[in-house]
Amino acid sequence: MRVIFMGTPEFSVPALRAIAARHEVVAVYSQPPRAAGRGQKPRPSAVQSAAEEWGIAVRTPLRLRDEDEQAAFAALQADVAVVVAYGLILPQPVLDAPRLGCLNIHASLLPRWRGAAPIHRAVMAGDAETGVAIMQMEAGLDTGPVLACARTGIGAEETTADLHDRLAVMGAALVVDVLDRLPLPTVPQAADGVTYAAKIDKAEARVDWSRPAVEVDRLIRGLSPFPGAWCEIAGERVKLLRSRVVAGQGAPGQVLSGFAVACGDGAVEVLEAQRSGKKPMAAGELLRGWGLPARFD
Repeated sequence: MRVIFMGTPEFSVPALRAIAARHEVVAVYSQPPRAAGRGQKPRPSAVQSAAEEWGIAVRTPLRLRDEDEQAAFAALQADVAVVVAYGLILPQPVLDAPRLGCLNIHASLLPRWRGAAPIHRAVMAGDAETGVAIMQMEAGLDTGPVLACARTGIGAEETTADLHDRLAVMGAALVVDVLDRLPLPTVPQAADGVTYAAKIDKAEARVDWSRPAVEVDRLIRGLSPFPGAWCEIAGERVKLLRSRVVAGQGAPGQVLSGFAVACGDGAVEVLEAQRSGKKPMAAGELLRGWGLPARFD
């Protein structure tokens, strides 16, 4: 089929690769290059870089509400568009242009975790499982009917980064299967069980050791690697990137042993952290030559 692919971050790349291996990708749409790095030079998105490497034409409009952009999109005469973490709202003329509409790979089991940060929120909420859903897009926020889904458990020590990589691969495999079988019947999303995965606010990232250990652990794993849960240790801001709940009691923030810290109920052992200006390190490596204070802020 003639496919338009619309995506921006690394999460989208496996799906683009899988689709391009089986179908004609007539154009890739991605967010415009953004300033990045020390020199703040414009850097293309992961999807743009991959598409250009494979010789696929890339378009990076700032918006899709302009009539000229919508006409250019329709002129591609695509059978279907596949959207994966693109980052722009698709107006109705764009949604209607492909013969079979626009399909979205969403990293949750809809209707749970509609919105911007479904992977983070699933880990932070302590969900036992999550997955990917292929949705027929409509004007509402992730409200469209579902064509297919695939499930996976969330491990007790998994981070958002771990889950992100697995779901990207799952989504790529699932969307190729769906494209091979179109048109497919759709299933409307249930009215019950709707939750919204609000965009992560950096203000959420500071660890509150007075919270129960299970909540602190979920926060650390859910915000890893970005933006990264953090605490102050002897006046230094330190990112906490991996953790697990362990037995132990003490005053909130009290260091019990190694990198195990007491919480409001129970304790959390930090398994990986990152000091300011340093690379991420396993706790054992980090603690060599760096003595922790008796208590964290």
